[in-house]
Amino acid sequence: MLTINVRGENIEVTPSIREYVEKKVTKMEKYFSPDSNPIAHVNLKIYPSKGTKVEVTIPLPYITLRAEEMNDDMYAGIDLVIDKLERQIKKFKTKVNRKDRDKPGIKDIPLDDVPAEDAKEDESEIVRTKRLSLKPMDAEEAVLQMEMLGHEFFIFEDSETNGASIVYKRNDGKYGLIETNE
Repeated sequence: MLTINVRGENIEVTPSIREYVEKKVTKMEKYFSPDSNPIAHVNLKIYPSKGTKVEVTIPLPYITLRAEEMNDDMYAGIDLVIDKLERQIKKFKTKVNRKDRDKPGIKDIPLDDVPAEDAKEDESEIVRTKRLSLKPMDAEEAVLQMEMLGHEFFIFEDSETNGASIVYKRNDGKYGLIETNE
């Protein structure tokens, strides 16, 4: 059974909003194995100048489903996020992830024929390959390198841990760091 956690930031989650979220997210139960017991984390935010943001995350053993949508209308945003999550599940269950699609969490479901425009959208095509050697440096130097190159992310070897790390520019203009486990 799907458990749903609804949280609001800068908004009180009214019974009608909670009911609408639960109604929409519960429709996704058909995609999950009965024994997987997934938890859907729904975060609703209101930005005074930008409108609303709906984020839904459903962690499963071998995949994490996550979608977010900005919209002026909270209810429309919820609908759009559910559509995105359903497309992710269909993509996971089709040819792109053929080797992993039988792992626990998402049950075998009959997938409807994907319309032609969706089929093109779901095809992942690698159009360029780059090879690089990782240079040992600290995170601050990696941010400087990233900025000088004008990139949104930069991969480097952390001089302290000797592991591969990634710095990236966040939507809020600040920076994030991803460190790998060895």
